[in-house]
Amino acid sequence: MFGYFFLAGFVMGLWAAGLPSLNDRLDLGPARLGSVLLLISGGALVSMLVTGPLVDRWSSRAVCWVSGPLSAAVLLGPALAPGYAWLAVLAVVFGMGLGVTEVAMNTHSVEVEHAYGRPIISAFHGTWSLGGAAGGGLTALVLQTGLDAQVLLVAAAVVVPFVYVPFALRLLPARPSRSVPPADDRAGAAADEAAPGGGNGGRRGGPGLRWGLVAMLGLAAFAGHLSEGAAIDWAALHARWVLGTDPAAAPVAYTIFSVAMTTVRLLGDPIRARLGSVRTIQLAGLLATCGYLLVLVSPLVGDAVRVACAWTGWALAGVGLATVVPVIFSAVGAAGGQVGRALSLVTAFGYSGMLVGPAVLGFVAEESSLPVALIVPAVLAAVVALAGAPAIRSLATEHPRVEVPVRS
Repeated sequence: MFGYFFLAGFVMGLWAAGLPSLNDRLDLGPARLGSVLLLISGGALVSMLVTGPLVDRWSSRAVCWVSGPLSAAVLLGPALAPGYAWLAVLAVVFGMGLGVTEVAMNTHSVEVEHAYGRPIISAFHGTWSLGGAAGGGLTALVLQTGLDAQVLLVAAAVVVPFVYVPFALRLLPARPSRSVPPADDRAGAAADEAAPGGGNGGRRGGPGLRWGLVAMLGLAAFAGHLSEGAAIDWAALHARWVLGTDPAAAPVAYTIFSVAMTTVRLLGDPIRARLGSVRTIQLAGLLATCGYLLVLVSPLVGDAVRVACAWTGWALAGVGLATVVPVIFSAVGAAGGQVGRALSLVTAFGYSGMLVGPAVLGFVAEESSLPVALIVPAVLAAVVALAGAPAIRSLATEHPRVEVPVRS
């Protein structure tokens, strides 16, 4: 599973790092490039919603077998697109490949975690970040040799699908269908079946998640993704525009956020094992909120410490937001029922936060200022805890497996 997450991140890193070269080759400009990114996100959102039922029907293993190699192969379309019109169409296909893989591998990851007996999903997401860094670094290296990024994208689209195969062979076997829920689920089955949206019609996995809980978890995922996207898109610009740092130093703000997030994702599973999912997401929301508050007050402190204040804030935000998605995905998967469908909805909620965040913050910044715009992710960082903790607590009450057992 680590290989799947690394390769998925690697493909995204190649794509993101190759965007400037793609823009130059097709002479896109900001507007048309922005529309391409929007089409990719739209394709991903649609495919996420479709993939959930497919995972429930055919198993996450089966969908992973197809989606992993496919998500790399469809990179060939945008890489070879001869013009904007073709790029727009192929961008949707590329986005759909990314969306299917996102849901399938995350669903499988919660199955791996439950079989493993202790938290591990955070490390998977940390590996995704490492894959993205590797893709970006390889692109930079190739460009230094004088080759075009298009060559690397084409090579990756041809080679990476085959690299997925040995990792696919190590995926967990598909879980057999069960007409009778496990003993620890039977007590709550009748209540879940009676709840709106509850139950699973006798299909495998025990009782399904109530739609109200899915919506609350989706809201927490939306808030976490938007707050994360705000840091990705605006940390460096905040340092340059608001704090007046040197252009060469401005990117350090994003680097600090990214390193903090990746480190905690790689090392954060023991924290959840010790604290439990509810306390972990409460702490995540608290740290992220405090981080954004430090960023917001940084322009008001003395010149000697304002940059350090902002950097500390971005580091705290990265530490807090690192565990949001792993905790939510783990809770959804451990609850049982139609995991694929519930996880696809929560994933789509979260992904939409990453999608609309830059546009909303850009509009607010244009109409007022960037510090005012950053109040939005600061508030939403608090929503992570306010919505996520009660939802996970309710899930743990109805489905005791939500708190992953820790084996001695």
